[in-house]
Amino acid sequence: MSIRVLVADDQSMVRAGFRMLLSGEDDIEVVAEASNGLEAVDKAARFDPTVVLMDIRMPELDGLEATRRILAADETARILVLTTFDLDEYVYEALKAGASGFVLKDDPPEQLLAAIRTIAAGDALLSPAVTKRVIERFTRIPQPTPPTQLEDLTERELDVFRLIARGLSNAEIGKELFISDTTVKTHITHILQKLDLRDRVQAVVLAYQAGLFEGDATPGASDDRAPR
Repeated sequence: MSIRVLVADDQSMVRAGFRMLLSGEDDIEVVAEASNGLEAVDKAARFDPTVVLMDIRMPELDGLEATRRILAADETARILVLTTFDLDEYVYEALKAGASGFVLKDDPPEQLLAAIRTIAAGDALLSPAVTKRVIERFTRIPQPTPPTQLEDLTERELDVFRLIARGLSNAEIGKELFISDTTVKTHITHILQKLDLRDRVQAVVLAYQAGLFEGDATPGASDDRAPR
């Protein structure tokens, strides 16, 4: 079953470039294109893409509001944000709105393809550097009371949650806690279910929005590892 992609970008050359790149992949199909946010919302509803490649800055309706509207209509939608600047303020807002991750437009093609497949598989894409910026952003805003569901997490689940918030991959979490990847995935599934979260991006947002794990080490801003 192929990954159905909607490409939303206001520049026709950018859309053509993405279509050309993706058309060479056997497991990926571009089912529609959109040149503005309103068109993206409409075509997301009409074509039911697996992944929406969403440019942030578009006319009529920006990618941020388009992301909100698409997810309001279908909470299972998977949105991968496209941006020119990795420090773009909209990236933070898009992640908060429910986007599953982001990629830079000038990232290597193989990184974009990996990102699309990661999002399509139901995983979130959040690099250590982005995690650090999310943390820094949240530490500057008033923090609400942590959700009561946190009390339902076991000690081990809290350990895993803490490491998710630091931006560690499943393999890194397993190494840190001396448990298998399968066990890590099981704990993450339970954490997301108990906290009613859709993916690990939302877990990071919740952790720092609520001021959880303050004082923990955070990933370095210079960490250039590929997003997960």
